[in-house]
Amino acid sequence: MREIVWDTETTGFKPEEGHRLVEIGAIELVNHLPTENVFHEYINPERDIPEEAFNVHGLSIDFLKDKPVFAQIAQKFVDFVGDATLVAHNASFDMHFINYQLKELGFEPIPMSRSLDTLAIARKKFPGAQNSLDALCRRFGVDNSAREKHGALLDSEILAEVYLELIGGRQPDFGLSGAQQLTTTANPTGDWTPPARPRPLPSRLTEAEKAAHDAFVDALGEKAFWRA
Repeated sequence: MREIVWDTETTGFKPEEGHRLVEIGAIELVNHLPTENVFHEYINPERDIPEEAFNVHGLSIDFLKDKPVFAQIAQKFVDFVGDATLVAHNASFDMHFINYQLKELGFEPIPMSRSLDTLAIARKKFPGAQNSLDALCRRFGVDNSAREKHGALLDSEILAEVYLELIGGRQPDFGLSGAQQLTTTANPTGDWTPPARPRPLPSRLTEAEKAAHDAFVDALGEKAFWRA
């Protein structure tokens, strides 16, 4: 199963008012495990950046003026996404922005049915609690100390960790898939066996328990199973 965890930064809240994307960050998950496949682009919005937007993500028009415009990276983004599920926090915002600008260029919009909203998952799982990305990081112990300002790629990486916690832990399949892949290489039969412990666990059986067990076996006679 392929999923894309992604985030955007924009000049404002409504593309209908002329606001535009200034950054897209996305990482690929396959069977809930991150790969090295990453998409990250800064985008020249071809407009001024309001002060409030600058205060949030720290990107200036001077920094972005030599970056590609959206028309130059749209196909690259569509190819990267493919037919994967798109995972975002408050997905309707990101989907609306990307689809608005895709449609301006004549691209087919990405169906909302292909999006997965971690904010909606969090609200259902923790009703009444704070469910911002920062709040979820605190809840799950995800390190977000580098998040001084919003950045699409960094937020995507953090969201991927939060998403995996929301759906049942950072290894929702208990790591068996990864273990099977590793052992299949070394074991032609493909049968998975647990690796040996580097140090055996110490016995937790007390002397009194040993004595009680020996007395129980003695009472069963010479043909007791434990004497075999």
